[in-house]
Amino acid sequence: MKAETALAALRAEADPERAAQMAAYHKVDRVYLGLSNAVTGALATEWRKAAADQAALVALAEGLWESDVFEARVAAGKLFVQARMRPDDHLAWGWIIGVVPQFESWAIADAVAQGGQKRLVQDPARLDLLEEWTRSGHLWTRRAAFVFALPFCKSRHPSAVEATARRRVLGWCTDLADDREWFIQKAIAWWLRDLSKRDPDAVQEWLAAEGDRLKPFARKEAARHLA
Repeated sequence: MKAETALAALRAEADPERAAQMAAYHKVDRVYLGLSNAVTGALATEWRKAAADQAALVALAEGLWESDVFEARVAAGKLFVQARMRPDDHLAWGWIIGVVPQFESWAIADAVAQGGQKRLVQDPARLDLLEEWTRSGHLWTRRAAFVFALPFCKSRHPSAVEATARRRVLGWCTDLADDREWFIQKAIAWWLRDLSKRDPDAVQEWLAAEGDRLKPFARKEAARHLA
């Protein structure tokens, strides 16, 4: 699949009225086609299944990303959401981390994070890089560290690797609790809220020790599922 063919398929589904609404909402100057997440996701799934190999998938992602069309960038991020890539996923991971510094809005960042989360689970040693991201001067890179690490919140009976990852990310929450950027506060709260569904004691303990450092909205969001 060539990027030009994929872009043509996206444009064929365009909804100009919805595109104008999306442009007003996202407030980033680029082309919007007005596609729903369902349409974009279905096309990305079709292209992923049809790709000859990982290199072809990365080449398609590169072409879609470079178009700077909103839905094309979202679709590019969704090309890498399979649980495992064999024999390894270094090409996919390389593309994903290569575009993180270009994030400038949550919607595209979260689409890419869907693949990033799968690649992190495939190789948890990549948490070392995410820890570096927490010290970045780029807001969206710092935020990505927490969003990429969300899968480690999911297990009710975490493995040793998952438990270690949780402790590590809780440390990042401590390190960045004084970061006044709204999106960082929201990301910390999001991670804590998701963890509280499986390990409420850990979140209670963290909030008791560090919660007053968060903005009130973030503290409330983090505690939403706690008794």
